[in-house]
Amino acid sequence: MRTLEDIYTEYEFLDGDDRYRLLIDLGRALEAMPDALKTDATLVRGCSASVWVYPQVREGGVLHFLADSNAAITKGIIALVLSAVQDRSAADVRALDIEGALAPFDLKSQLSSNRTQGIPNMIALIRETAARVSA
Repeated sequence: MRTLEDIYTEYEFLDGDDRYRLLIDLGRALEAMPDALKTDATLVRGCSASVWVYPQVREGGVLHFLADSNAAITKGIIALVLSAVQDRSAADVRALDIEGALAPFDLKSQLSSNRTQGIPNMIALIRETAARVSA
């Protein structure tokens, strides 16, 4: 998975349509999430599209997330969020300002509110997982 900084280096030089294409490409590159994990328990509430996030705790308290969406651009936004937190320790994720890390992308002005409304709920799920694991 690419780093958030690497993605932003490319993103900042693109215009609107190319930014959408980049998000779609990022979503396509996400690790596949098995359909069996796409349940009501893994569904993120508040998203206009269906979004599923399945947290895994690996050795040493490292967090790894499987995620998917039925909408291509939403899936790209998921990939952006995961680029900030994927395969980091729960303590690191807990201390991370995820919204601050995403701020340079200015998603609220780049995308419709329907596409971004579920981001806070996804971040909340990630934070809850990190808090539970690092406690």
